[in-house]
Amino acid sequence: MRWSETATPVRMQRVAIVAPSAALRETLLLVADAGCVEVDRTEDAAPGPAARRLHRLPSAPGRPAALSDTPPDLDRLEREARLDLLAGEAQVEECAASAVHRGEAVALAGWCPADRVARLTEALAVTGSALVPLRAPRGVDPPTLLREGGALRTAFAPLVRTYGTAPYHDLDPTWPAGIVYVVMFGLMFGDAGHGALLLLAALVLRTGRPRRLARLRPAWPFLAGAGLCSMLAGVAFGEFFGPTGGLPVLWLAPLEQPERLLAAAVALGGLLLALAHVAGAVNRWREGGPARALCATSGVAGLALFLGLGAVGAGIHLRSPGFAAGGAVLLLAGLALAGLGLFGAGAGGAGGALQTAVELFDAVLRLFANTVSFSRLAAFGLTHAALGQVVWRGTLGLAGRGAWGPVAAALLFAVGTVLTFGLEVLVAGIQALRLEYYELFSRVFQNLGRPFRPWHVPIRRTEVPR
Repeated sequence: MRWSETATPVRMQRVAIVAPSAALRETLLLVADAGCVEVDRTEDAAPGPAARRLHRLPSAPGRPAALSDTPPDLDRLEREARLDLLAGEAQVEECAASAVHRGEAVALAGWCPADRVARLTEALAVTGSALVPLRAPRGVDPPTLLREGGALRTAFAPLVRTYGTAPYHDLDPTWPAGIVYVVMFGLMFGDAGHGALLLLAALVLRTGRPRRLARLRPAWPFLAGAGLCSMLAGVAFGEFFGPTGGLPVLWLAPLEQPERLLAAAVALGGLLLALAHVAGAVNRWREGGPARALCATSGVAGLALFLGLGAVGAGIHLRSPGFAAGGAVLLLAGLALAGLGLFGAGAGGAGGALQTAVELFDAVLRLFANTVSFSRLAAFGLTHAALGQVVWRGTLGLAGRGAWGPVAAALLFAVGTVLTFGLEVLVAGIQALRLEYYELFSRVFQNLGRPFRPWHVPIRRTEVPR
C-alpha cells in the first residue's frame, strides 16, 4: 500500500444494489452479512409486519439483531419473543421500503469501500443481483472510514474519534495525532522513574490482566509510548522519582533553568503549529482546490502570517533589520491572502471590509495566543519537578531522624510518589489533549465529516419446524 493511501481515509464508491424483485430478501441478507455497505434508507417509511410485531413485545436486553437464513414465520417469532430475529427482519423491511422498483428489478443506493466492491459483486451474482458503481452525487461528501490495522493505529484512533470524524477529503491524522500527544505528555511528565511505571503498567495491560481492565488492552501501545517519552524527558532532565541525583542532567534541570525550558516549549509549539498549517493547506486543497488552500487562514495564508510574525520577532530579538524586513514582507503577504479569502467569503461592501479587518486582527491575535499556549508544556513540567523535589526533600529530612526516621521517610516517599504520579498523570493527560484539540486540530480541520456506518446484521442458521 502506498504512503498516500495510508495517509488518507478509505476510498469510497457510490453504488447501487440492483436485484430481481423475487430475490430482494436473499440479496439483502448477503449485503447485511457482508457488512460493508452503508445503505440509503427512507426515514419516513411505514413500519412493516416484523417492525409492528417487534413494537408489541416488551423490550428486554438480549442478543443483538440477526437474520434468519430462511424466510421466517413472523407469528412464531412473536410467540417465542425472538427479538433478535424480529429486529433483523425489521431492518430488512426498512431497506426494502427504501428501494426503487422498476418492473421486475429493484435498486438501492449506498456507499461501499472501493476495495470491497468486486468481492461483494461476486457474492451477489448467485442471486442474479449486482453491485453497480455510480458517480458520486454532486455536493455530497462520502462517509469517512479511517484505515484499521496495527496496534499503534488502533491505540491512537480514539484520539481522533473523540474530537470528531475527519472529513472524507482530508488527511487521516491518526498517526501524527498519537505521536504528538505522547511527546507533549512526556515533556509535562518528564521523570524516568514515573515513566518506567507507566511503561510497566502498559506491559501488564498488554497481558489482559487484570480482567476488569481487559477491554482497555488495545490502548497498551498508547500508554507505553507515553511512558517511553516520559522516561526520555526524565533522562534529559536528570529526574528519577524527582531530583534524587540518580541520573545526571543531560540537557537542563527544569527548576534551575525554567526560562530555557519555557523557550523550548514555545519553540516546539511553533513547530507544531507550522506543521498544522501545512496539513491544513493540504486539506483545504483537497476540499476546495488551490484557491481555497492559498487564502485560508488555516492554510498557506495562515502559515505566511505565522512565519512572518515569527521572523519579525526573531529579527527584533537578534537586532537583524534584514531578517525583520523579510518577516514583514511575509506577514503582509499572509495578510493580503487571508484578507482576500475572508472578504470573498463575506457579504462584500463596506460591511464586509470591516468584518474582514476584524477577522484578520482576530487571526493574528489567535496565532500569538496559540503559540504562547504551548508554554504550559514547560509550566506543568516545572510543576511535576517541583512536586518531586518536595517529596524528595521531605524524604531526606525524615531519613536522619532517629530509628523511626528511615521508616517514616520510606512511607513519605511511597505516599508522595503515588499522589504525585496520580495527580500529574491526570493533569498532563488533560493538558496534552487540550493542546492537541484546540491549538492543532482546529487548524487541520475546518469542518467535520460523518462516519461510515455499514449495515451489518449476521445471518443465523435456523431450524424449520416439521
